[in-house]
Amino acid sequence: MSNNYKPIKSMKEVPDQLRKLRREYIRYQQAELIYSLSHKKLLELASEAGAIYRFDSTVLINRAIFDTYLERFHEPATRHDKDGDDQ
Repeated sequence: MSNNYKPIKSMKEVPDQLRKLRREYIRYQQAELIYSLSHKKLLELASEAGAIYRFDSTVLINRAIFDTYLERFHEPATRHDKDGDDQ
């Protein structure tokens, strides 16, 4: 049997590598796919969040700022009784 396998990385290394792969700034086309928003709504929300960076003809969105802003719209889970009697 051949030893042509890679060793398993420690559990700490994997999240660190994923964090490096996640881009901090993305173009609006990428953001439309990631957030499933229309171009107009995305730019409206990103502008309100203060997450837009413009230079020359390039527009970038800071994901950390935008994600923080989007959390403002998070609705907590609601409990629904099976009998239809919500309290």
